[in-house]
Amino acid sequence: MKAAVVVTPGQIAIEKVPDPTPGPRDVVVEVAGCGICGTDLHIMDGEFAPAYPIIPGHEFAGRVVEVGSAVTELSVGEQVAVDPSLHCGECYQCKRARGNLCENWNAIGVTKPGGAAEFALAPAANCFPLPDGVNVADAALIEPLSCAVRGFDVLPRRLADHYLIYGAGTMGLMMMELAKRAGAASVSMVDINPTRLETARLLGCTAAVTTADELTAPRGWDVVVDCTGVEAAITDGLARVGKGGTFLQFGVASYGARAVIEPYKIYNQEITITGSMAVLHSFDRAGELWAGGLLPADVFVSHRYPWTTTPRR
Repeated sequence: MKAAVVVTPGQIAIEKVPDPTPGPRDVVVEVAGCGICGTDLHIMDGEFAPAYPIIPGHEFAGRVVEVGSAVTELSVGEQVAVDPSLHCGECYQCKRARGNLCENWNAIGVTKPGGAAEFALAPAANCFPLPDGVNVADAALIEPLSCAVRGFDVLPRRLADHYLIYGAGTMGLMMMELAKRAGAASVSMVDINPTRLETARLLGCTAAVTTADELTAPRGWDVVVDCTGVEAAITDGLARVGKGGTFLQFGVASYGARAVIEPYKIYNQEITITGSMAVLHSFDRAGELWAGGLLPADVFVSHRYPWTTTPRR
């Protein structure tokens, strides 16, 4: 089969690689759609992936074309979205229900061959069967949505909270949609890209601005979410949290990124700073939200590129 391979940091190529072979509890998925994530860009920069070459692509969905000998819950021809997370289930963190922090953490498309290929290998347990009527290629967006759902799992989610979200890309817009459905009183979006701000307005945000200085919030915001990973945005967002509020670091920053905080303010105003890492017991819930029409796929897909496939041997 053909696959996109990050050969070394900064170098990617289309190469012919062996077809995957399923183990007893694995399936082989013919990839219908695979998203390009900010994490993939970090992998291109030499971060996250422990070894090269690697086939990236952790946001993908497709059709099952082969099942392992012990797989009974899925069948050939079934359409699925794939949770890329691979937890050992045995380490200190896994035994405390924190599999996303697994000490032996792996992920399809990060440490194992991913969905940027004609076919991908996945554990049957990681597959979410797609109901009829769901576009299988668009279902690649279930994975980023599952990360957003995980982000909301660590937030207080009080009714009538005021949200400020930095970054109106895919993740920021998903967080905005979840905030609205979680009972937010307002959701304001900050981004330097005017096209992204137009999309945020289209989806019904409260305000869409290029800097939070354009907004009036004398008490600050109850929840501030960074979806950029950019130092300046993080530092600015930390300063915007109101008393008793929460700052969520959701965007993936580079290893060397640093932000300025005010320890006294955190103490004196009881501010919570928390993070959200990938997926944790959230993939199936995201699948159900997606199947229920939570997000309009065409708003979130900027480009669609074809992949010339060869028949499965």
